[in-house]
Amino acid sequence: MPKMGLVSRRRSWVRFSVFVDSHAHIQLSEFDQDRQAVIDRATSARVETILVVGFDLETSQAAIRLAETSDQIYATVGIHPHEAKNCTSQTLEDIYQMAQHPKVVALGEMGLDYFRNLSPEPVQKEVFEQQLDLAEQLNLPVVIHNREAFADILPILQNRCARTRGVLHCFSGNVEAMQQSIDAGFYIGIGGPVTYKKADDLRLVAQRMPADHFLIETDCPWLAPQFRRGKRNESAYVTMVTEQIAELRQTTAVEIGQISSQNFRRLFL
Repeated sequence: MPKMGLVSRRRSWVRFSVFVDSHAHIQLSEFDQDRQAVIDRATSARVETILVVGFDLETSQAAIRLAETSDQIYATVGIHPHEAKNCTSQTLEDIYQMAQHPKVVALGEMGLDYFRNLSPEPVQKEVFEQQLDLAEQLNLPVVIHNREAFADILPILQNRCARTRGVLHCFSGNVEAMQQSIDAGFYIGIGGPVTYKKADDLRLVAQRMPADHFLIETDCPWLAPQFRRGKRNESAYVTMVTEQIAELRQTTAVEIGQISSQNFRRLFL
């Protein structure tokens, strides 16, 4: 299949296909000046659903407020590993109560981050496990943040594989790690980095991941696709991720969009 630039691959099929951005942070201040325009651009790109992800009490509450404004938007609530050091029993109680909201479809993002280590590793693990316990009680899937912590995250998920489900968002492992994650009951979240020039391992994952175990995301405002790299990302650009995956799998973006949307509904709705 001939290689083409990301921008030049945009075709008329966009008008006929439907996409989901399974991980976005459009509740953040980066979107305060044009949030509705960002949502409108996503709608014009046929992004039918946006999952707005919380990572502390404030952003979780903001995600819910935004979800209340549109049938197109859902929310998650949770405590990011960076915020684990500030998590108290009251914090967890607040997350539990927020999770009762009908537009909340998952807990997270939660997990482990050993790259920046803004919270001590033992504290990260404790808060991660506590939130997984809440997810079991609530029978909700989880959205997991994993940065240079796969060796600790995988055993935790394997120990809970019969009781916990969710997605490893912004997946950064290799094919072996992908299969281990799927065996533990998790979906693989693929975003803008799959378009980066040096992301060979991730492109191989995108090529080989089972069709019924992947989601497409932006993680906006971060991790914009290559053609926008270093600039603000937004949900409309999930189509660029879809195009790259379609090229790698030698299929159409229509099919990838439909499959990822079905996977999203199966996991979250």
